[in-house]
Amino acid sequence: MNTVTLIEGDGVGPEIIEAVVGVIEAAGVEIRWDEQLAGAKALDQHGVILPQNTLESLKRTGVALKGPMKTPLEKGVRSVNGALRTELDLYANVRPIKSYRGVSALLDDIDLIVIRENTEDLFAGIEHMVGDDAAESVKITTRKASERICRFAFWYAQNAGRKKVTAVHKANIMKMTDGLFLEAARKVAEEYPDFEYEESVVDTTALQLVSNPWQYEVMVMPNLYGDILADLCAGLVGGLGLVPGVSLGDDMAVFEPAHDSMDEEAGRNVANPSAMIMASVLMLGYIGESEAARKIEAALAHLVEEGQKVTPDIGGSAGTREMARALAERLG
Repeated sequence: MNTVTLIEGDGVGPEIIEAVVGVIEAAGVEIRWDEQLAGAKALDQHGVILPQNTLESLKRTGVALKGPMKTPLEKGVRSVNGALRTELDLYANVRPIKSYRGVSALLDDIDLIVIRENTEDLFAGIEHMVGDDAAESVKITTRKASERICRFAFWYAQNAGRKKVTAVHKANIMKMTDGLFLEAARKVAEEYPDFEYEESVVDTTALQLVSNPWQYEVMVMPNLYGDILADLCAGLVGGLGLVPGVSLGDDMAVFEPAHDSMDEEAGRNVANPSAMIMASVLMLGYIGESEAARKIEAALAHLVEEGQKVTPDIGGSAGTREMARALAERLG
């Protein structure tokens, strides 16, 4: 039996985590859940957003299913995701972007993957005031991290059956930082001669994503561009409520929904659990439960296409618990 660290998160996190645990049980998968705290609850109870017990659990299990986290706006309090990525060297963030039949969306039949470097760029958090009226932030790009994420992108594309990788950059302006990233991407691309490799300036990429997203298969990019473009892509297929994510290191994976804690919806039984459920599908594949992952993904797709027992954001009138129960019944 696999042991997985379970972090319910903040806001709607407890509701969608409860939903996904029930769905996994209905699919016949036995998991030993090691429940831990992080985020606002951990800050309230332990004075830190990422307690040592939680880190130790993650290092012990090597895999986590995590609900969304709330990041306080106070200065000096960093995000849980940022802390996790730094402490565990979760250098790759993957967002599969896929259309669902039955969902009202801007475009149809989208199936692409956004991969972002997860540890540096402006997200390194190196910033300071310059006098009283200016602030400066430092953009960090290293050859090691750039080559590592590009190599990961080609490896992931290969395992996902994709044949094209696009490196997204702004090297025409940031000739040293993004130039170094692009240099690394070109070097790695030479190791994969069977793949189609292309480069795209980030603003051009944004334009192309809303006009012709079907040209992309796997996209790899620095941290900030990935943060922005992944959300743009989610908007194309119906919103963040449908998009899962995973942050990966060499021996560690944290699976989560792409959306935030949605505090305004907490406790109302209206949150769409689809992103959390799809995060669990990715997790199940990661721990070797591929058949159960396929069953859950197919059942969720059919449920969403029917459009009845789904949450209001995707056209239904069901609550979080009712949608999860309907999905579990299909798996039982």
